[in-house]
Amino acid sequence: MLEKSPRAAGSNHILSRLSRQDLRLLEPHLVGTDLPVRKQLAIRNKRIDSVYFIEAGMASVVANGCGRQIEIGIIGREGMTALSVVMGYDRSPHDTYMQIAGRGQRIGTAKLRDADARSTTLHRSILRYAHTFLMQTAQTALANGRSRIEERLARWLLMAGDRLDSSDVPLTHEFLALMLGTQRPGVTIALHALERAGFITTARGNVTILDREALEQSCNGTYLALEG
Repeated sequence: MLEKSPRAAGSNHILSRLSRQDLRLLEPHLVGTDLPVRKQLAIRNKRIDSVYFIEAGMASVVANGCGRQIEIGIIGREGMTALSVVMGYDRSPHDTYMQIAGRGQRIGTAKLRDADARSTTLHRSILRYAHTFLMQTAQTALANGRSRIEERLARWLLMAGDRLDSSDVPLTHEFLALMLGTQRPGVTIALHALERAGFITTARGNVTILDREALEQSCNGTYLALEG
């Protein structure tokens, strides 16, 4: 029987749910790392040297095309970066970088692959998160294709709040425009609409969620409370 490993509250969900045996395969190679805003965790089409298990803050996975960028997924303490590494690839077609500062555990790609190859239970734990992340990106595609900007913004704020464990989301209009694949004036209009409805309040560089239940209803069914 695999014995569960005790980890501090607020730590990375993948690591905190590993058995003691699986954690021992990773722990000697994990390095605690500060993750400031805009830190690149993976650069598209370049070899991935490290994987990050995020403990606080939030990263964006961003696709590039036709001279524009759009966020296709977010990663918080529920997950890890560079899933392509455990899928047998050494690079990704997407950029990943921090959009809300935090911290995490870094491990070299080779060390993670070695541990993953030695334990089927560790491999399954990572694949469970990969499945969750794919579900998130599918919902993002649905929202981007079918939802109004206000609905997409509401969904995004809820997802950010889930990962930050806070009603306060520290972001600028510039970042939100990039994340939602729209122009800054569109973000401003959407924020004002949600604020007039009493769902949020805004200040310079920060959005505060006031009525989470109403914000969920305003997503038009695109928000899923997924857990890694």
